[in-house]
Amino acid sequence: MKLTDNLYFYPEKGILDCNTYVIKDNLTVIIDPGFTEFLPALIEDLGKDGIDPEDIDIITNTHLHLDHCWANTALKETSGAKILSHPLHQKFYNITLIEVSKILGLTAVGFKEDGYLDNNWLNSGDMEFELIHSPGHSLDSICFYNKKEGILICGDVIFNQNTGRVDLPGGNGEQLKHSIEELSRLKIEYLLPGHMDIITGAEKVKRNFEFIKENILSWL
Repeated sequence: MKLTDNLYFYPEKGILDCNTYVIKDNLTVIIDPGFTEFLPALIEDLGKDGIDPEDIDIITNTHLHLDHCWANTALKETSGAKILSHPLHQKFYNITLIEVSKILGLTAVGFKEDGYLDNNWLNSGDMEFELIHSPGHSLDSICFYNKKEGILICGDVIFNQNTGRVDLPGGNGEQLKHSIEELSRLKIEYLLPGHMDIITGAEKVKRNFEFIKENILSWL
């Protein structure tokens, strides 16, 4: 599904999958390819928008919970793209991917990155995204923010009328409250979470932040 001239959205396909986003620019970047089982369906959806796996240059993630990154290696093998992690993903790899997978009763499907994103920015060509560390759901949670178009790819930090869970290793309710408070100050036209529906329109995004502050954060 095309959201803007350079941005595409692919909804999660099932349990342990996530929403996937593609930036199609001078570089084509896929954020959170999801769970390996659902990769063939994702590739099929990409094809409907004229995106071939071989078009992908960079595979990256908002964080390394299994539902967001288990397809990294399989997609790399199919596409030839490079996996670029944020330095915080490497720092907290064992907690976010290995320990969380064990708690969920699964053996982690790891991956080897080919390099690292800049600590603060992702430049795909015409589009530039600020990388905002937003811990609380996980220690390594990163949001991708394009100020010019008001795009926030926020992983599992904030959803439509909900937030990410804080009861897994590395989760912290107070940190999540702070992250959401900081993000709510941004100019956002497209709130693009890791699960459930996206929210478009600045006023709807604002109301969603207000709802979460009033009804959800007090329970964390």
